[in-house]
Amino acid sequence: MGDEGVGVRAAQRLAETPLGEHVAVLDGGTGGFHLLSHLDAVERLILIDAALDGFPAGTVRVLRPRFLSEFPRALSAHEIGLRDLLETATLLGRMPPTELVTVSVQPPLALGMELSPAVGAALPEVIERVRELLAVPAPALPAP
Repeated sequence: MGDEGVGVRAAQRLAETPLGEHVAVLDGGTGGFHLLSHLDAVERLILIDAALDGFPAGTVRVLRPRFLSEFPRALSAHEIGLRDLLETATLLGRMPPTELVTVSVQPPLALGMELSPAVGAALPEVIERVRELLAVPAPALPAP
């Protein structure tokens, strides 16, 4: 779905890049609750997603949400939204320390397989931000 696919595109590029022995790249796409099983095996989670956050298209930000309410609202017609998955993981006690790399998108979101020029141009910065995150220890889980 156009710019909403920025996470998929970033995952494809990251999968082609050496990131370290204990780093796995997963294109969660529209995996929904099936992704819960992947959370059990990770000590840290770095998510990449499009965000309708009011910033100019292509703005890249790193968020370290302490509460689920700090995650951007869902964008699309995924089976479930990212926040739904993370809320479930938290309720089940399966939520690892999480960082979120967002790429700002602007409505209306065009249908298609291509990213807009602004969002496509942000991909190298997304890759760099993920590399920077991986270069430092994982954040601690927030206190209950």
